[in-house]
Amino acid sequence: MPPLGDVFTMCRLVQGLGCAAEFAEERLRVVAGQGAGCDPPDELARLMRASFLIAGPLLARRGYARLPLPGGCAIGARPIDLHLKGFAALGARVTCEHGCIEVHAGRLLGARIYLDFPSVTATENIIMAACLAEGVTFIENAAGEPEVADLANFLNAAGGRVRGAGTDLVKVEGVRSLHGVTHHVIPDRIEAGTFMVAAAITGGDVTLENVVVEHLKPVIAKLREIGATVEEGGPGVLRVAGRGRPRAVDIKTLPHPGFPTDLQAPVTALMTVADGTSIITETVFENRFLHVDELKRMGADIRIEGRSAIIRGVDYLTGAPVRATDLRAGAALVLGGLVGSGTTEVTGVHHVQRGYADLDKKLRGLGAAIARGGADIGGVSPS
Repeated sequence: MPPLGDVFTMCRLVQGLGCAAEFAEERLRVVAGQGAGCDPPDELARLMRASFLIAGPLLARRGYARLPLPGGCAIGARPIDLHLKGFAALGARVTCEHGCIEVHAGRLLGARIYLDFPSVTATENIIMAACLAEGVTFIENAAGEPEVADLANFLNAAGGRVRGAGTDLVKVEGVRSLHGVTHHVIPDRIEAGTFMVAAAITGGDVTLENVVVEHLKPVIAKLREIGATVEEGGPGVLRVAGRGRPRAVDIKTLPHPGFPTDLQAPVTALMTVADGTSIITETVFENRFLHVDELKRMGADIRIEGRSAIIRGVDYLTGAPVRATDLRAGAALVLGGLVGSGTTEVTGVHHVQRGYADLDKKLRGLGAAIARGGADIGGVSPS
């Protein structure tokens, strides 16, 4: 398990429900208490959108869950209606009062559920609820991201019966109970993609280990299109090398297996110094261009039209004080700082710490001149 801010928040969240959660040396041990609560502390549940993922397990095990409307990065509405429609289809009663969601179920029954959009967290939440439902549940238009398949592998090892995870049709046969298990989580494809972009934007030469190449195909394709070299160096190993100034490309974010929305901001930073004009279209989250104004402070030439960013590459960026507005925006600003002349100071990177473990140390190990001040990463300058 990576030592991330969001992992620690989730640990505190399950502790607030009366469970034991111990994290040490990248191993997380969770013991679910028989008298676990159903009402997590509001201040923790509001910290991140993923907190709502405890609703499905609580509904399955306890028949009740009460959570505040979730918080997290301000990158769009990200409604939870798909989660709630799925719970309702399984037989739960959903109410919303005073900013809180309550879900009740005397018993859950398998159902056929169609998702209007292949939401990752909705797919995961419904799978977890359906694991202990009576009968069989089919989830149509399910999200196919690798993380969904990894969750299914975990649940199956714990005694669940989930089939088809990673495709658009998931079948869940309910079981009476789940048991403890040891599971090794998959590598983080977004962290890997960020370092791949870092190599391309700086003209560096980086070897990544412990990656699943299959999960990175859309990123590999776009980096090769801009002129970077991407080579497999053996099982789980990728070498990425920048080759001069990147070429401009057009990118559209899409659900898996399309280009991941979580790498849109880092690639936007890359395109600011590309040769030519790029168009990046965001189809997943409607408010995921908050990093653009900060990149413009560094000299980027970007114009927003609806859900597209038109980026005319400039010869160089210049250091400036900038602020991370969300997790991936923060990573994009750090990447911009790596090639910006002078010093770039990035504040607000508590967002970055949510999804990147020791980003400053890893970049420093690659030759970047990056120092950390207080809770933020600052003093970024060209490597």
